[in-house]
Amino acid sequence: MFLDYKYLLFVMLPGLLLGLWAQWRLHSAFGKYSQVRVESGLTGAQAARRILDKAGLNDVPVEEVEGKLTDHYDPTKRALFLSSDNYSGNSIAAVGVAAHESGHALQHQAAYAMLNLRMALVPITQFASTIYGGILLLGWIMGMMKVMLPIIIVVFAIITLFQLITLPVEYDASNRAKEQLFRLGLVREDERAGVAKVLNAAALTYVAALVSSMLTLLYYISASRRN
Repeated sequence: MFLDYKYLLFVMLPGLLLGLWAQWRLHSAFGKYSQVRVESGLTGAQAARRILDKAGLNDVPVEEVEGKLTDHYDPTKRALFLSSDNYSGNSIAAVGVAAHESGHALQHQAAYAMLNLRMALVPITQFASTIYGGILLLGWIMGMMKVMLPIIIVVFAIITLFQLITLPVEYDASNRAKEQLFRLGLVREDERAGVAKVLNAAALTYVAALVSSMLTLLYYISASRRN
């Protein structure tokens, strides 16, 4: 069922193309602005530290982590992790990404409702993601896809809900980042556009993931109604 032409044409292909386009936009923007040095000369780690300290988050560490674009804020550890390029880099891209992750720490401090909701959904979403592939495979091997469809729909609805909640969390973090960068004078007026382009391109990857997930969920719901 999940390999029929409708799935390939209306779900898999659009999701793949949108995902590739979003990744291209991200790597294009990051590649361009990772070569442009911020006038302040601050590294990503230094910019993040200033934003956190100004907010009274002196106890939130900024640590270096391996990988490329592996930057993240861990609310369970109350720590900010920056990839090596962004930790020590002093480019517009590095400072922008570091500020974005700092934005998540500011959300946590402010008890931002959508972040709290996303945190609460993490365990059940991880469980849903883990069993999703197994349920599909089991239903296909045993010829029980019709029986499995309601379970598949519930599981994928959880995954889609998580991605839906993630979107405003990411956009809000970017808005907080840009506000702090400009308010604290960490980037100049003529550097605003570069920061915005990097953060907007990063946000597109979450939009692409959500659209792909919604298309898949709608396909399963349509298949269930046909059956």
